[in-house]
Amino acid sequence: MRALFKGELPQRVMFDLDGTLVDSALDLTAAVDNMLQALGREAAGECKVRQWVGNGAQVLVKRALSGEMHPAEDAVEPELFQAAFEVFLSAYTQSNGRYAKLYPGVEALLLHLQQAGVPMAVITNKPMAFTTPLLQALKIDHYFDQVLGGDSLPVKKPDPLPLLTVLETAGCTPEQALMVGDSRNDVAAARAAGCPVACVSYGYNHGEAVANCSPDRVVDNLVELMAPAIS
Repeated sequence: MRALFKGELPQRVMFDLDGTLVDSALDLTAAVDNMLQALGREAAGECKVRQWVGNGAQVLVKRALSGEMHPAEDAVEPELFQAAFEVFLSAYTQSNGRYAKLYPGVEALLLHLQQAGVPMAVITNKPMAFTTPLLQALKIDHYFDQVLGGDSLPVKKPDPLPLLTVLETAGCTPEQALMVGDSRNDVAAARAAGCPVACVSYGYNHGEAVANCSPDRVVDNLVELMAPAIS
C-alpha cells in the first residue's frame, strides 16, 4: 500500500464490500433460489450466483430471471421483474448475514489501518437496507466513518460519483486515497475518479481474472497491503 503513496499511508481507504471484504455468495444464493422456486423455476445454485453478483440487486435479479450474464433490455417483462424483485428482497432480508463471512486478512488490515489513524469508507452497489445489517452482523461496522450503498446516490459504480462523494466529504484528493475492490467496476470507478486502486484476486469479477482490468496492485490476501514500502 505504501508503495503506491511514496512510502506513506493513504489519507483515506475506500473498500468495496461483497467479494472484497465479505464472501456473501451463500446469502445471495439462498435469496435467489428462494425467488426462483417461488416462481416455479429451478434453483440457480451457488456457482451461477457467484458469476452474477457485483452490479447491484436489480441486475442480479434480471440475470437470474433471464439466465444470462448480459440480458437484453426486453429479456424480462417489467411485471415479472417487479414481482420477482419483491420476493428476492423479502428472501434476502432473511438470509442477509446468515452465511456470510469475512475473507482471511480482512479484519487484520482494518485494525491495522484504524490503529494507524487512516479513515475508511465502504462503497458498495448493495442497497443500504442490506449493507448496514451485513456490516453489523460481521461486527466490522465500527471501522468505517462513511458507508455508501447502491441506492445512496443517483448512480453507482462504475460511475465515479460515489468515490468522489466520499472524497469530497473527507476533504481528500483522489491522489491521496486508495480504492480497494475485486472487480472491473471498482477499477473503472477508481480510474474515473483519479485515485489508485488495489484489487483482491478472489472476488466476484464475473469469471474474469481481475488482473486483466489493470489495477495498480493485485493481492491474494488483504494483509499483503500492510507490507512496508520497499526503499
